[in-house]
Amino acid sequence: MPEWTSAGPSILAAFMASLVEFVEALTIVLAVGAVRGWRSALLGTAASLAALMLLVAVAGPVLVRIPLPVAQLVVGTLLLLFGMRWLRKAVLRAAGILPMHDEDQAFTAQTEALRRQAGPSGRAIDVVAFATAFKIVMLEGIEVVFIVIAIGAGGRMILPASIGAGLALLVVVALGLWLHRPLANVPENALKFGVGVMLAAFGTFWAGEGIGLFWPGEDWAVLTLIGVFAVIALAMVHLCRRLRKTSPAQPNAAAGEHPPARGRLAKVADEVMGLLVDDGWLAIGVVAWVMASWGMGAMHAVPAQRAGPLFAVGLTVLLAASAVRRARA
Repeated sequence: MPEWTSAGPSILAAFMASLVEFVEALTIVLAVGAVRGWRSALLGTAASLAALMLLVAVAGPVLVRIPLPVAQLVVGTLLLLFGMRWLRKAVLRAAGILPMHDEDQAFTAQTEALRRQAGPSGRAIDVVAFATAFKIVMLEGIEVVFIVIAIGAGGRMILPASIGAGLALLVVVALGLWLHRPLANVPENALKFGVGVMLAAFGTFWAGEGIGLFWPGEDWAVLTLIGVFAVIALAMVHLCRRLRKTSPAQPNAAAGEHPPARGRLAKVADEVMGLLVDDGWLAIGVVAWVMASWGMGAMHAVPAQRAGPLFAVGLTVLLAASAVRRARA
């Protein structure tokens, strides 16, 4: 199969996913620069980007040394969890169940929060501005690094995936320097929907490869999986909209309540787990289905030609069940 057919989807998926994350980071960095000063905001951004580049430089060569089937199974399962979570949220946003992300609103909220804090201390580096810019770029960047490594390691495509992420960074930085305002006109929610479809498809393919499933058409199956997940996700948007209109309104028991205070380590753990899980039952179902499919393949319980399609069908059923359950809640 020509090399571009493998590299092209990897570059596109990494570019789209990274573009979404960098746009969100840019919004906060612009707010920090406008309120607290550009020097510290840019220094915090640069320090975070350097740390992320070091992480990629260290993790990439290590993953390449791992046997391909093991990398495909582990990374594919993680990417599958990440992609299914992202696609589920995109479906629920499109159905009107979760709010759409608004960069102008995020910029305003962050600006007001920064203004409520003590003003710049007069030092060479404003600690608040540096820390805020560093944190947001690091949080969004970790997702980018995970996407690059997950997309690239599964099929030895680290370089194409890195190229896609790098292009996204250049585009966002160039637009930020030119416009000096949030990129509210970027169709971010539509991009998230497309990214969710692609990540779920890549995760399905690599996890299936890792457990030894046969994919009709070999690497071409990725394109088929993208189409399948896109059709299922669009159908779920319409179904969830109908369920939202017919389901009775539920009282918000958490209204007016404040979550209990949590320590820093707990917050970090929540953020890391949040990359992969926002519906525990969906995550458990995905992992269980991967293990069950692995067992059925080992016992030859399903004809080889049907094992891959059956694996994908099971995952779409899990996605649909999770979205419907949330729409009815």
